[in-house]
Amino acid sequence: MSRRSSKIATIINHEYITKVKSKGFIIGTLLGPLIMVALIAIPIATTLLSFEDSAKNIAILDETGTIGPKVVKLDPGRYYLTDKPEDLLKKRTLAEEIDGYLLIPSDAVQTGELEVYTRGGGGIGYLTILDKQLSKIIRRERLVQAGADTNVINLVNKGVSISTIKITEEGTEKDFTAALAGIGYVLGFVIYILMFVYGSFVSRSVIEEKANRIIEIIASSAKPFDILLGKVVGIGLVGLTQVVFWVILSAVLLASAGYIVDLFVNIDPEAIKAGMPQASDSNLPANFEIPSISPWLGVGFIFYFISGYFIYSTLFAALGSAVDQESDAAQLQIPVTLPIIIPILLIGNIIANPDGTLAIVLSLIPFFTPILMMVRVAATDVPVWQIAASVVLLISTFLGCLWVAAKIYRVGILMTGKKPTFKDIYHWIKLAK
Repeated sequence: MSRRSSKIATIINHEYITKVKSKGFIIGTLLGPLIMVALIAIPIATTLLSFEDSAKNIAILDETGTIGPKVVKLDPGRYYLTDKPEDLLKKRTLAEEIDGYLLIPSDAVQTGELEVYTRGGGGIGYLTILDKQLSKIIRRERLVQAGADTNVINLVNKGVSISTIKITEEGTEKDFTAALAGIGYVLGFVIYILMFVYGSFVSRSVIEEKANRIIEIIASSAKPFDILLGKVVGIGLVGLTQVVFWVILSAVLLASAGYIVDLFVNIDPEAIKAGMPQASDSNLPANFEIPSISPWLGVGFIFYFISGYFIYSTLFAALGSAVDQESDAAQLQIPVTLPIIIPILLIGNIIANPDGTLAIVLSLIPFFTPILMMVRVAATDVPVWQIAASVVLLISTFLGCLWVAAKIYRVGILMTGKKPTFKDIYHWIKLAK
C-alpha cells in the first residue's frame, strides 16, 4: 500500500470507528427499523381505533319501522331504538344524557335523506360508519320494495373482488403490485432520510474540524482530496453497516412473517405459506398473502443508497468546508437539499405509473435516481437497460461531483472569517488546480 493510500485508509478508519462506537449509531441501528414500522403502523392503528372509539351511543327514532331494527342489529352496543318524542330527545341530548339521535323519516327509502342530531364535535368516525351502514340497508330496502328477488338482492350486494395475476415464463402467479409499490415508497423514503442524515454528518464533521482548527493539522500531513475522500468513504461505510443490518433484519422478519401474523390474528402460518390463510378470528381478507421479496431488491436498495450518499455527501462536505459554523451552511446547502426533496414530491406519480415516460425520464436523472429508481424497481419490472443506464449515470455523476467538491474543499478548508457567496464558490472552482 502506498503512503498516500495509507493516509486515506487511516482517515477512513478514524471516521468509521468513531461513528460506529457512538451511542447514537448503536441506538439508531437497533431502533431504526422499529421506528420506521411505528411511523407506518401508528397512524393506521390510531385511525382504525379512532373510528371504533369515536362511535357515540345513538338513539334511533324510526318512522319507517323497518330500517331502525336493522341498524341496531348491526351494532347493538352503539344504537338503540326509542319511541320518545323528538322534543324530549333534543332535551336529553342538550343535557348530555344521550350522545344524540338519528331521525329516520317515513320516506327515507325514497329520498335517502336522514338526519343525525348531536351536540356537535366528536369527529367524523361515527358519521362515516353510520353512512356506510345506512347506505347498504337503504339500498337493500329499495330493491325489496321494487320487488326484487332475495337471491338477486344478495347477488347485487355481494360486491366484486379483483385479483391481479402475473404471467411469467414458468406460468402464472399472484401479482402484488399494490403491496410492492408500498414497499418501494418506504424504501425510497428511507433512502431520502439516510441521504439527509449521513450527508449532514459529513457536513457537520467538516465544519467541526475546521472550527476547532483540527483540519489545519490534518491538512499538513494529507492532501485535501485525500481528506475529503477518506471522510466521505468512512462515514459512508458507517451508513452501509447500518443499512446492511437493516436489510438482514428485514429478511429475517419477512422469513418469519407468517408466524408473526399468527401470533396476532390467529392465522395458520402454513396456510399463509400456501396462500390460503384461515381468517376466522381476524379482519384480514380470506385471500391474504405475504408477497415474496426478491433478494435483488435488497441489493438495489444498498446500491442506490450508497450511490446517492456518495453524490450528495461530497457536495455536503464541499459546502461544509466553505463555512465556519453550521448556521452559515444552511443557505449554501439549499441547492443540494432541493434535489433530495423533489423526488419525494414525485413518488406518487411514479407509483401511479412506474412504466410511463415521465417515470422513466425522472428516474434516470442522476440526482433523482437513488429514490425514484428504487421505487420503480420495487413496483415494476424495470428493463435491464434502464437499470444499467442508471448505474452508469450515477457513477459518472459521483465522479463529477467529487471533482467539483475537491476544488471547493481544497480552498474552503483554509478559508476563515468570511461567509462565502455562491459567486465566491464559483471562483474557487475556476481557480483551483
